[in-house]
Order: sequence, then C-alpha cells, then structure tokens
Amino acid sequence: MITHLQPIKKIDATSKHKLRDHFDHLAHERVRYRDRNHYYYDELIKSLRFLIQPDKKILEVGCADGYVLEHLNPSSGTGIDISEKMIEIAKNRHGQSNSNRLNFVTADIENVTFTETFDYILMSDVLGSLLDIQQALENLRSACNDETRIIIHYHSILWEPLFKVLERLRLKMPQPEHNWLSFQDINHFLTLSDFELVNYERRMLAPKYIPLVSWLLNRYASPLPLVNALCMTNLFVIRKKQRGSRTNHSATILIPCRNEKGNIRQAIDRIPNFASAQQIIFVDGHSTDGTREEIEQVIAENPEKDMEVWTQPGRGKGDAVRYGFAKAHNDILMILDADLTVPPEDLPKFYDAIASGKGEFINGTRLVYAMERDAMRYLNIMGNKFFSVALSWLLNQSLKDTLCGTKVLLRTDYERIAAGRHYFGDFDPFGDFDLIFGAAKLNLKIVEVPIRYRDRTYGSTNISRFYHGWLLLKMTLFALRKIKLA
Repeated sequence: MITHLQPIKKIDATSKHKLRDHFDHLAHERVRYRDRNHYYYDELIKSLRFLIQPDKKILEVGCADGYVLEHLNPSSGTGIDISEKMIEIAKNRHGQSNSNRLNFVTADIENVTFTETFDYILMSDVLGSLLDIQQALENLRSACNDETRIIIHYHSILWEPLFKVLERLRLKMPQPEHNWLSFQDINHFLTLSDFELVNYERRMLAPKYIPLVSWLLNRYASPLPLVNALCMTNLFVIRKKQRGSRTNHSATILIPCRNEKGNIRQAIDRIPNFASAQQIIFVDGHSTDGTREEIEQVIAENPEKDMEVWTQPGRGKGDAVRYGFAKAHNDILMILDADLTVPPEDLPKFYDAIASGKGEFINGTRLVYAMERDAMRYLNIMGNKFFSVALSWLLNQSLKDTLCGTKVLLRTDYERIAAGRHYFGDFDPFGDFDLIFGAAKLNLKIVEVPIRYRDRTYGSTNISRFYHGWLLLKMTLFALRKIKLA
C-alpha cells in the first residue's frame, strides 16, 4: 500500500516529468519488446533466482509491469515505479490473481522512504535513469534490515553502441539518456551511501538466442577470466554497512577431535572468556587413544564451564561439524580444531569480527603471517594457494585460505545454510566447502582473520595430502558446475 511510502523532497521536476512521460509512452509496448527478447529475460531471471531465494519478501525498484517480480516467486512482493502507466498495467496483469502476494505502487525512489523492511531489494536497469543515485541508495536504507540484500543489475558501458543501434531498429526498448557507470563509480556510490559490496559478477555474452552458440557462450565462455569483462550484464549484491555491538552475544565453540588426547586439557586452559556466555562442545571421531575419556575427565574437573562431549554418528570432520552444530544453543558458532594449530587465544578476534558486523562468515587464514617451520609442508601450501585462487574466482569473494579449520558464523545463518543444503547435497567430508559454498549462496559477507599457524605438539595429522587433495579438486569442480556454470 502507498501508505508505507513517505515523500521527503523534490528534485529537478522537469527532468522527472520527461522521464515519467518516456516510460508512460512505452508502457503498452513493453510486452512486445519483451517477447522479442524473451531469451534475454529468461537468462536474467535465471541469474536472479540464483541470488534471490524463493518465498521471501521482495521489493523491486523500477518494477515496470511486474513481470520479473512475479517470476522471482516472492512470499510477498512490492513493486514501485515512477511510471503510472506501468503500474496500472502491473496491477491489471498481476493485481487480481495475486492480490495477497503482489502490491504495485507509483513512487519515485529518489523521493521516498519506507516504513517496512524486505529480505531482498532488486534494482534492475534503474541506476542508468536516476538523477541522484546517492539519494536513491540512501533512501533504500530505510527498507533494509541487517540481513537485507540489494541486487543491482546494470548493463556494461561496452554494449552502449550496440544498444543504440538496436533501439533505432526497434529491436530493443528505447531508453532515456543514460548514466553509464563503471564498477568503480558504483562502488563509490555504495561507500557514500553507507553500503558495502558482498558479491559482484558479470554474465551473458549472447543476449539473443542462437541454437547451441548462446548456450556455449553464456554457460562456459562468460565465466572465463578476461572474456568475462566483455559480458553484458553486471550483478552487484550489496548490504547495509553494519554498526554492531561487540557485547551481548553468546558463543558455542565446537571442537571436532580424533586421537587428540594430549591437546584436550590445553584447549580448555587456553580458550579465553570473550562472549556473554560460552558453550564448548567436543565431538569425538571414534578416537582410539583415550580422547573421549580425557574430555570426560576435564569436564568433571571444570563443572563451572558449560561443556559437553558427543561421539559423532558418522565419519569425517564434516559429519562432526554438522552433528555438533545441531547440539549448539548459542548465538555464534565457532570451530576450533583440536590440533591447536590455530591458537585458541585468537578466538576473540573472530568473535569481534562477527559480533561487530564486519562480516557474516568469518574465515581464518594461515597464509598471511609467517608460520612455524614444520606447521605446513610446501606441497600443502601450494595446494592451499591453488584452492584459494580457484574458490575466490568461483565465489566472487576474496578467500586467501579456504582450508583453515577455524570458521565462525551466526547460528541463524548456519540454519539457513542447513535448510538450503539440498542445492549442493552431501558432497563434503571435510565441512569447509559445505559452509563456504552455503555462505556464498546466501550472499553472506565473508571476512578473513589472519592467524599465526602453529605446528602441532601432539599426535599426527589426519590429512592425506594426495587423497584428500584429489577430493578437494573434485569439490572445486563440483562448485564450478553448481555456482559458476549454474
């Protein structure tokens, strides 16, 4: 309903009037233009569906006749557009059959604020026609909560000459004079309006359907480095900058362990107090050196601490993490490997990063500081660097060390990852990629915390360099198919 929009100022009335007239004039031709370019719209909606979960509350700015909004399958959708004629058509097309699900309002994003928030906000082909991009983005802050993701879809400036030709041939809907923005331009606007980039990718080399050719170009050629710079569409995923508090958050520290008896007492002694409440969960992987008995003894000696031990039902660290997180009851979930190669004293850094809102998925990185001489073999270092480059490219977020065992996220976000696990399936015996892929699919802001990696002082590693390296390569190829080539 229009009651949730509040006018806040007037800007450049003449230019606004021309813009409104332009889209009003084209409103009844939009379906014809869309039918001529149905392949492009099908590909766009497929890309947006990957970024936007179904059955969520969605606001579309510049919704036109509501076609895209409806195809995103929102639980409730609000579309606003400056063109009264576009909104009238949207209401006629969708308003009757979706009266409880879709709502369309004539409104100018540069001149409104909102009294409700949304899970997702979509701005598709809107930035180019705005007179004050910073003001529009600042106004959108009122529609955002801490979890809201804004998806900005924008065309590359490289395609402008072709667009002009297509418009003259009446093969593409004419656009008013456009703001042509670079990646850096948009990033500057995000900074000025107190947003930050979560994810950025380019898609689509062939917006017209050519049998086999379009599929090959868009699915396999467009993700490639260098070639990717020629793509037509830019997709930005952004979030409101967080101003969180470092206090009043509880934490669960999960310690998966297998044959780590000599590290258990150290782990408990060295974990500092940093959260409002701390739960420590040990998940034993069927140890044969008395690890479980040692844990039970330590728990008995420290009755003031909230600690418990479980034996995982399956095998592998991934199974232990999933089983342990299901037992957790605090706000923040943390993984600390029992080999203590990541110092327990560093956990407050991870806590501060997530509790203050700097990131939503905090990943440790061992590849910044110099590490102890025997902490990691040369081949392991090279493998880690390879996987970090590959995963950074696949996920469109910078990751220097994907295989560091210490990972931290909110329990509510983990529950969302678990609920969407069917997309990737049970593919990861280690648990690292399961969490990273899930976080990327949810567009969580990934932040890395550098740590000084230590050599283990007890026991031997459970990692087989070549066998597990092969498994990691298979999982990387799996991610290529499920994420980059989706």
